[in-house]
Amino acid sequence: MDGLLDPITSSGEFILVRNLCTLFFVVLYFALAFWTYRDADRRGAMGWFWGLAALVFPFAGWVIYLVMRPPEFAADARERDLEIRTKEITLQRDLASCPSCHKPVEKEFLLCPHCMKKLRKPCIGCGKALKLNWSVCPYCKTKQ
Repeated sequence: MDGLLDPITSSGEFILVRNLCTLFFVVLYFALAFWTYRDADRRGAMGWFWGLAALVFPFAGWVIYLVMRPPEFAADARERDLEIRTKEITLQRDLASCPSCHKPVEKEFLLCPHCMKKLRKPCIGCGKALKLNWSVCPYCKTKQ
């Protein structure tokens, strides 16, 4: 019974397939460790630690990383934070606040609807809202 598989295991084709499979698994082993390192580094999750874990625990370290990895790349998180900050600044610029009660008011309001503080004055020529300290209307050139 011992010599039954000897003709198959000693054939050139079998040895070639065995060597190619071994090479495939060695390349896969290092490729998974490298990919784990690069992905963890891009996600801001200690790339060296996860790369080492994938090397020490060949496929288990990679699977554990896939379960534990952060949901987004660090660059995407920074970009999202910048977009949020930009939209907040845009909203603050579009919506003015009353200097007295600090509630939101539109830029064209003459009075604060909450505390009745005078915010702007109407132009005597065209009726547009002007700042209180302006002496000339920039829209119709009328002196105030």
